[in-house]
Amino acid sequence: MVDADQTFVIVGGGLAGAKAAETLRTEGFTGRVILICDERDHPYERPPLSKGYLLGKDTRESVFVHEPAWYAQNDVELHLGQTVDAIDRVAKTVRFGDDGTLAHYDKLLIATGAEPRRLDVPGTHLAGVHHLRRLAHAERLKGVLAALGRDNGHLVIAGGGWIGLEVAAAAREYGAEVTVVEPEPTPLHGVLGPELGALFADLHREHGVRFHFGARLTEIVGQDGMVLAARTDDGEEHPAHDVLAAIGAAPRTALAEAAGLELADRAHGGGVAVDSSLRTSDPDVYAAGDVASFPHGLFDTRLRVEHWANALNGGPAAARSMLGRAAAYDRVPYFFSDQYDLGMEYSGWAPPGTYDEVVIRGDAGKREFIAFWVKEGRVLAGMNVNVWDVTEPIQKLIASRTAVDTEALADPHVPLESLSA
Repeated sequence: MVDADQTFVIVGGGLAGAKAAETLRTEGFTGRVILICDERDHPYERPPLSKGYLLGKDTRESVFVHEPAWYAQNDVELHLGQTVDAIDRVAKTVRFGDDGTLAHYDKLLIATGAEPRRLDVPGTHLAGVHHLRRLAHAERLKGVLAALGRDNGHLVIAGGGWIGLEVAAAAREYGAEVTVVEPEPTPLHGVLGPELGALFADLHREHGVRFHFGARLTEIVGQDGMVLAARTDDGEEHPAHDVLAAIGAAPRTALAEAAGLELADRAHGGGVAVDSSLRTSDPDVYAAGDVASFPHGLFDTRLRVEHWANALNGGPAAARSMLGRAAAYDRVPYFFSDQYDLGMEYSGWAPPGTYDEVVIRGDAGKREFIAFWVKEGRVLAGMNVNVWDVTEPIQKLIASRTAVDTEALADPHVPLESLSA
């Protein structure tokens, strides 16, 4: 029975942690809520960092999950710029801050997120090498892109995933020269496969981005502490004034691992292993957001999802589980991206090798279409490009797990809603 004598501690001040704290209060929890964030900024959302905020279209204030006063108004004890360095599961305490403050917990939520993978090549110490994960990174990068655009400078991006492409689009809008180095044959290859990855390559080429596929960075060349060029493993050298490492993110599991919590296999993305209610191997410890690996019934596998919607929904789901209102967390994964005049939403999970075919509804040439990744007639994922208000029927198709007629799926005149009936 949850009551006012209990203390719930949340480690991690991102979207998942902030929404978990909000849910505890809206669900009526009257005990202590302690939210510990290792950044000095109040909890914020990350999509604007590579989209609207990076482009200067969104204000800094717009990225925050809550108004700063919200935490005190809702009796959430917020500790900013404080790192948790140990969890004692026997004593049920966390240790944080420079002075080693101990906080007791009755229930604990780990929402430590992920951190950008680092380039392991010579030259990463140079001043013009960047990552994009935190608000401070975006603030710095925004100034860099503006300067590159003003001075006709060159940006080399290592990695053709979502972050790499969104920053490429932003850089081109500022007027910078951009080269993307990607080891796969297309951008977004591991998410969309070659069929749709090529579409994004064409989009960016039309806007002046250069791609170097089938290669990896091996060295960043500099002089007097500044970047001059980036070299690849096929002997090429690309002029560069700045380099962005956009080679993915790794779950921040060190704290959980040191506490002896079970981790997921790296083949499934790693992360802290949780059950369908987001509970870890310790019944009083939960995990949500980028760091959590959960079993997903729709796809018969364990998933670790690094997207905004998972943090938005996973934090509240974990909070309800902490309150004893556990339910299976089985939402269809969802994310979105904006690049130039292309907007898209993706629902589901269908990496290369898991599907039989890609079915297109609409005109891919005009970039107004829906793509469906299908296996044995069953829709595993759908991506709508410049077509709106279709996420709900797409997700219903995925959740129904029923085989559909692929000709009807491809026909824009057949209502999507009729296919999942």
